[in-house]
Amino acid sequence: MTVVWGISALSHDASLAVIDGTNVLFAAHAERYSRVKNDLYLHPALIQEAMSFGRPDLIAWYERPLIKKARQVRAGQWSDAIRLDDLPRRYLRSLELPFRLPPIEYVSHHRSHAIGGIATSGFDEAAVIVADAIGEFTTFSIGSYTRGAGFRPLHERRYPHSLGLLYSAFTRRCGFRPNEDEYIVMGMAAYGSPRHVDRIYDDLIEVVPPSFRLRINPHRGIGEWAADAEPADLAASIQHITEDILLSAAEWVARETSSRNLVLMGGVALNCVANTRIAERGLFDRIWILPNPGDAGSSIGAAAAVLGGEIDWRGPYLGTSLGTEWPVDDILAALTGDGIVGVASGKAEFGPRALGNRSLLADPRPADMKDRVNKVKGRELFRPFAPVIRQERAHDLFDIPVDESPYMQFTARSRLPDEMPAVVHFDGTSRVQTVTEDQHPGLYALLAAWEQETGCPALLNTSLNGRGEPLLNDTSHVKSWVAKTGVRVIS
Repeated sequence: MTVVWGISALSHDASLAVIDGTNVLFAAHAERYSRVKNDLYLHPALIQEAMSFGRPDLIAWYERPLIKKARQVRAGQWSDAIRLDDLPRRYLRSLELPFRLPPIEYVSHHRSHAIGGIATSGFDEAAVIVADAIGEFTTFSIGSYTRGAGFRPLHERRYPHSLGLLYSAFTRRCGFRPNEDEYIVMGMAAYGSPRHVDRIYDDLIEVVPPSFRLRINPHRGIGEWAADAEPADLAASIQHITEDILLSAAEWVARETSSRNLVLMGGVALNCVANTRIAERGLFDRIWILPNPGDAGSSIGAAAAVLGGEIDWRGPYLGTSLGTEWPVDDILAALTGDGIVGVASGKAEFGPRALGNRSLLADPRPADMKDRVNKVKGRELFRPFAPVIRQERAHDLFDIPVDESPYMQFTARSRLPDEMPAVVHFDGTSRVQTVTEDQHPGLYALLAAWEQETGCPALLNTSLNGRGEPLLNDTSHVKSWVAKTGVRVIS
């Protein structure tokens, strides 16, 4: 067996994954250790924890650094292009690792995304779409996969034509932080009207099947474009265009490949509203999105690529462990008492969304619960929350376009919005998390006990953190958070 460390670092969202043969032993985000949101550097504590699973025989790096530097020259990023300390081998040596640096294999950025999705999907064949901001040069790619034959590229769009960068430019234009707050823009879109769609097509982007072409370089932002526009309307407009472009690409690759399976990857795959539009079209029987489809997830993708493209995916709980027994009874007692409780138990989730092990759970029924939880987290009051529900009960309460949604990757219209207002967004939808007993026995048991106790089958589930902060990782983080918020956390 070969122990491979997959690494994504030096851009944003640094992460490290340890794979032994086909077994994913560990995967975690650097930001969880440093407490710096979107930290681009590996953290000593992350490396130390990875070491407990074995020294690497090989390192897989998630992009090709020299090609990236050529793109930086193209973008006029001269200071980045001429730097030498961000070359992976030189950077890793500067960390003074407690072992001799093994060989490094470099995997192109979009291939890392694509193989990360393919290797964890369990599909024998699939259509593949990768959409993100930027890697080396490629920004949007479409391909096909067949077991035995491997991955075959079909189409790519290159810098500066980037859907992800355009969405980030609108994120800044709406008053938020690009490369961090795009999900806020997605949520804000429900409060606006897509009244500027035609204007965006006229000024900024055109559809060129199977993807698009930009009329500007969004890497430079869009300044005060449409200065008279309301932010919510801008959000609704760029969201609408993003959905249309992804749906057009999905229709094209479905025709080209005749596949009924879709793998969707890259940071844009975190746009659950766009994912839902693809699912609703009925082009595919199954859609797989790694719970960490952005650059951090490419630590798994790069490692899988150098190992031949197949790994044994058993779920997203791959990080720091805070014990093995999930405290069902204590959590239920806290929920029936205060209505809100934090949970920090088991291995941390690998991905941006809390899935039960670093979660803030709450009763979704009180009309003021959404505001109460948003205040605890220091977020804008319009921000929505997700419901978590046992899979067999989910379709009774939500009109979900997929069989399951274990990673909060799709939205669904609520059938009973007045009964659980804290988990229903302004537009009547919810970003549902379904759970089975196999996926998370403790959370599944809690939901069953909660429904028996209260008659309510769902709970509000959001990440255990404050605004702009990474998810809590260990007991010291938990203690600080409890002292700041006054909300109990059960471990």
